[in-house]
Amino acid sequence: MSKPELTSRHRDTVEEIFAHPTSHNIEWRHVIKLLEHVGEVTEEHNGKVKVTLGPETEVFHRPRDKDIDVQMVVDLRRMLTNAGYNPDGAPAVEDEETRDHGDGRWGAP
Repeated sequence: MSKPELTSRHRDTVEEIFAHPTSHNIEWRHVIKLLEHVGEVTEEHNGKVKVTLGPETEVFHRPRDKDIDVQMVVDLRRMLTNAGYNPDGAPAVEDEETRDHGDGRWGAP
């Protein structure tokens, strides 16, 4: 299954999400339109929004203001990267590093 092509507005939103330093002016309505275009979005009865993008599903709280918070930016960066939507268009790179899990175990992430 191929990825949907992004419109210029969607590409702008992806660039805002991946911008450094993190922007504090990323509008929720633009993010939700992007997510609806590239994934599956379901509004739950409690006002939360369930998003499935690529291999991940995340539940987000609708922001009180028009802009998303920094933690949502971090979560969106991870989800978009894992689904292959980097701002440069490069596919997600499989993480092959091993890690110390902190409990004496070493292994894949």
